[in-house]
Amino acid sequence: MPVIAAVRSSGQMCRGDQSMNKMIVAGVVTTALAMAAAPAATWVQQAPPPAPAPNLGLHVEVEPAAMALVKAMTDKLAAAKAMSFTAVTTYESPDRTGAPLLYTTLSQVTMQRPDKLKVITLGDGPRTEFYYDGKTVQAYEPASKQLATVAAPNTTDAMLRAAFQRAAIYFPFTDLIVSDPLKAIAENLRIAFVVGKSIVVGGVPTDIVVLVGQHAHVQLWIGSEDKLPRMAQAIFLEDPARYRHLVQFSDWKLDPSLAADAFAWTAPADAIRIPFAPPAATAPAKK
Repeated sequence: MPVIAAVRSSGQMCRGDQSMNKMIVAGVVTTALAMAAAPAATWVQQAPPPAPAPNLGLHVEVEPAAMALVKAMTDKLAAAKAMSFTAVTTYESPDRTGAPLLYTTLSQVTMQRPDKLKVITLGDGPRTEFYYDGKTVQAYEPASKQLATVAAPNTTDAMLRAAFQRAAIYFPFTDLIVSDPLKAIAENLRIAFVVGKSIVVGGVPTDIVVLVGQHAHVQLWIGSEDKLPRMAQAIFLEDPARYRHLVQFSDWKLDPSLAADAFAWTAPADAIRIPFAPPAATAPAKK
C-alpha cells in the first residue's frame, strides 16, 4: 500500500478507499508429525526422519544490495526541489461473495518542497481535488460540491501527518514526497532483498526489491538507469485474503518549471462547506 508506506504504516487507505486493518507479521508455522504405536507385544518400527525443509533462498535480513537500490531512489527523490508524476493505484476489495474486485484510481501529483502539494484524483469513484499552499489545505469533491478547508502546518511533512490524524486522508505515494524518503521507508524495516530485474514494468529496465516491514510485504520496481520508482505492490500480512494493493508510477518530471500560481485554487461560489474530519464523521445521519 504507500503502497510503499505500507512497510511502516498502520495500513489506512486514503479517504474514499476501503480501509485496511493494522497488520502484524505472522509467526512461523510448525508442523507436528504423529506416529502410531504398535501393540506392546510387537516391535515398533521407527518412522524415518522428516525430509529437511527446502531451501527457498530466503535470508531473513536486510541485504546491503537491496538497500543500495532503495537509497539511490530516495536520494534522487530527496534532491528534487519540485516534482510531478502520475500514480495509478489498483487495489482488491471483496465483493458480496468474498471474491476480490479491482478498484482503480489515477492521481496527478505536483509538489514543491517544502510546502506545496496538489493531487487531482480520478478513477472508480468521485473525482477529488487536494490543494496545499503552505498555509491551507482544501479538499474538494466536484460531483457533490463538498469542500473541506483547514489551516495547515507550514511543511508538507507536517501537513501530511496532520491530514491523516485529523481527517484520515492518506496517499499511497506519501513516502516518495516527504523530505527524507529513505527514513520513511526504512522505519520498522525487517527484511530487504533483491529479486532480480524486469524489462517490462514502466517500459524501462528496472531492479526489483522486496521490503518487509511490521505490517506489510512490499515488492518495489526501481528504474535501473533513472533510479525512479516505477511500481510497488503491497500485501498486508494479517489480511487472511492476501489482497493486493498496487501503484504504478509514470510521467516523472523532476524539478519542472512551475507557474507561480500552480498551487493556488479558488473554491467555487456554490461549494458546500463541510468539516475537515474523517468521512464517517461528516456523513449524514441514517434515518
